[in-house]
Amino acid sequence: MKLSAHFYVVITSLLLALVAVMVFYNLPYNAVFFTVLLGQAWWLFTVYKVLTDKYSTNKTFDDWYEDHPVGKE
Repeated sequence: MKLSAHFYVVITSLLLALVAVMVFYNLPYNAVFFTVLLGQAWWLFTVYKVLTDKYSTNKTFDDWYEDHPVGKE
């Protein structure tokens, strides 16, 4: 994947914060509605990108966490 998953999380968080600010300042319904639709479309796109990523690893569930390997030292 060319973009990291963190990028998608940041964009999703920004869209959510934008909607909250728009509601707080009583912006027109249309603007809030289409921003929410954009956020939902972005979320679906993010799920699609993560699920179709060509990522592979040799790790298994027995390896536990990458930063705290259990029993393999």
